[in-house]
Amino acid sequence: MNKSEFAALICYFVLVLGIGVYFFLKDRRNGGTEKEYFLGGRNMNGWVSALSAGASDMSAWVLMGLPGCIYLLGIGQLWIAVGLLLGTIAAWIWVAPTLRRYSIVAGDSITIPQFLTRRFCTEHKGIMVISALVFVITYCVYTASSLYACGTLFNTVLGMNPKTAMIIASVVIVIYTFLGGFNAVCWTDFFQGMIMLGALMLIPILAVSMMQGSSFTAPTVVLPENYYNVLSGGDFNWKSFSDIISGLGWGLGYFGMPHILIRYFSVKSEKEMKKSRIIGCCWLFLILFATSLVGLVGRRFLGDSLTRAKDAETLVFINMVRNVFDWIGSNTGALAVAAFCAGILLSAILAAAMSTADSQLLASASAFASDLYKPLFRKDASDREMLWAGRIIVVVIAAVAFFVAANPSCKGIMGLVSCAWAGFGSAFGPVILLALFWKRMTYKGAFAGIAAGFVVDALWYSFMGWTLIYEIIPGFFAGLIAVVVVSLLDKAPGNEVTALFAKSREEQ
Repeated sequence: MNKSEFAALICYFVLVLGIGVYFFLKDRRNGGTEKEYFLGGRNMNGWVSALSAGASDMSAWVLMGLPGCIYLLGIGQLWIAVGLLLGTIAAWIWVAPTLRRYSIVAGDSITIPQFLTRRFCTEHKGIMVISALVFVITYCVYTASSLYACGTLFNTVLGMNPKTAMIIASVVIVIYTFLGGFNAVCWTDFFQGMIMLGALMLIPILAVSMMQGSSFTAPTVVLPENYYNVLSGGDFNWKSFSDIISGLGWGLGYFGMPHILIRYFSVKSEKEMKKSRIIGCCWLFLILFATSLVGLVGRRFLGDSLTRAKDAETLVFINMVRNVFDWIGSNTGALAVAAFCAGILLSAILAAAMSTADSQLLASASAFASDLYKPLFRKDASDREMLWAGRIIVVVIAAVAFFVAANPSCKGIMGLVSCAWAGFGSAFGPVILLALFWKRMTYKGAFAGIAAGFVVDALWYSFMGWTLIYEIIPGFFAGLIAVVVVSLLDKAPGNEVTALFAKSREEQ
């Protein structure tokens, strides 16, 4: 165990816990409400909103999953980065401002299921129930990926048992989410987003500098065929087509990711939204560019040393950080300082993991408390009771996610993230897009879209993996078709619904 690295990681834990305690005390002084806890009172500024949305999106897979895939397989994996960049740009430009306005005029909605219900001016609870089921299933898988990343980090760096590390990470995440709510989550995400960007930008630069030194011994490198070809199959065959279409398909997820969409709700004004759009898109471009460099530089820097390692995809960034700072420490004689700096950069993995896990836990808590507990079980529940209902579900989701991550058959970070990303994108992506931009859409159409998208996604994942096509694509388009067909077969929306749709077009 390196004591300096351990000290840096402990400092990071203290920081995020301190933020949670600060906002807990602040909310108590101000008489915190349901809206304050779950949405920050719709008072987030442009910087915090943008980096919080980005950090909650770019989970640990951006440091431990995507770089590893590029390291192992080559630049054919960059299509995922292209898809994500195109998706986030489209979401910030078209979805974010419209969704923020619509959520306000639709009864000041604070969750996605609540918005989808009030958008149709109905008291039916079907969408809330089916959304809650999707949330619970998918967030358990998504949060598990973050806990798995924490377990891998602590096991590799400190030699700690992965399950013990996952328990510690779960407790810390639950505590600051439990205490501070949306404000704590957004502000920790802001700092975590800065740490992630700094670490990813710095490491490839330092690695290249080390490789130029006379003391660097080039490792053995035997590159796979077509490693530097954007067509992973060598030419435009089925392998290349499936990688391209599946990579671009990742961009569809942005339209249905509740923990990202909820950030759009929270921006305090149209002016701040425009600022968030620029900051968010620029941040994501830099993150994806740096991540790709880590993978490509890592193959030359580490050679083939990780190609046969268990969980090879998760170790590239960690090994690069430790090797670079060992070299810096040896050349400067400041080994302890270099190790502490390495610990700070490795905390970027914690930042990525925790920034996504906290957002997911809060989104599931808000959906449970606002969309299930109050309307179905306790219609007269007070704000305090709602807060406690949400906090209890945070603990439950975290516990289930731990058991998923600790399962020996767990498919690793990239597998967990891709599964959850596709589930949300298929279930909610087409429904959100049509709810915002198609006046003829009906409540029954929205319900059918959520159900069809999620079911087709799950079936494709279970039985059609041999096609090499990412399940979000058939799931998304199945949901889209279901919304359109059922809405057209259903009675047209009434005047109240169409008037609300028109009002959402007006800038506020």
